[in-house]
Amino acid sequence: MVNGKNDGYWARLAIVGPTASGKSMLAAELARRRPPAELLSMDAMAVYRHMDIGTGSPTAEEAVELRHHGIDLVDAASDYSVGEYLAAVRPLVRTHVIRGVSLVAVGGTGLYARAVVDDLEIPGVYPEVRAELEAEPDTAVLYERLKGCDPVAAERTGPVNRRRIIRALEVTVGSGRRFSSFGRGLSHYGATLFTQVGLRLSRTLLDARIAERYREQLDAGFLDEVRRLRDAPAPLSHTARQALGYRELLDHLDGRCSLAEAIEGAVQRTRRFARRQERWFRRDPRITWLDVQEDPWEVFGDLMEIFERSRI
Repeated sequence: MVNGKNDGYWARLAIVGPTASGKSMLAAELARRRPPAELLSMDAMAVYRHMDIGTGSPTAEEAVELRHHGIDLVDAASDYSVGEYLAAVRPLVRTHVIRGVSLVAVGGTGLYARAVVDDLEIPGVYPEVRAELEAEPDTAVLYERLKGCDPVAAERTGPVNRRRIIRALEVTVGSGRRFSSFGRGLSHYGATLFTQVGLRLSRTLLDARIAERYREQLDAGFLDEVRRLRDAPAPLSHTARQALGYRELLDHLDGRCSLAEAIEGAVQRTRRFARRQERWFRRDPRITWLDVQEDPWEVFGDLMEIFERSRI
């Protein structure tokens, strides 16, 4: 014990998995059981202020009880990038041991989780350059251009993935620095200071939990929250409007569908999104998976054991 702190006790844990799998619930309980600990959200939509119910952000009481990071970073009228997010949270990730707290990161946005876990160097965005590149209809022409200015990036993207080719060119041209110099890419899973745990549920169970969560969110005032955001002086950004559940309820409020149709659409889109999350996280061999049979609380004991072993 030095200066009242238990040196070597602090843990750095990341809990990942699909939406509605119980990640945030277990992370909060873990932080309560092993204080002092702070929570870091790795959710691309929780960064927006006043989008609380639909993103599962902590209540006012929960925010007082446990310190949360990575939420309420920007107004919902603003677009926000993973680079901006990482710049906001990187200092607390790097200093949590100095501050004498464990860090429990939790979320299902794959790129945000990789940014935190691997401390990625995120290239900037260059809209004018991108617009010029997108005006070229022939992907083969763009690929030849990329081979000329960044052959390593060209080899990684391949000749047919137009989106990735344009992004590599956008960064290379816009920054004056080869896209490949920003790292080895998302297909490389190197050493990390985080211990990663994933929650894995059967599709039947996860689908049921997704539908049940929407029912609970509606009971908690989700529709009123969306109405307030829609009627705010500044319109929702394009990114914020696409958030799960929000897009569908906005359609309902604008008279394009019934409430029942909006909820059914939100449930189906969320289920498809959960499948993509599962595929994303399955690619990471560093994740230890905990299988949930009926209720996420079943694996809490295992989660606690992993947390104890992850002390640094």
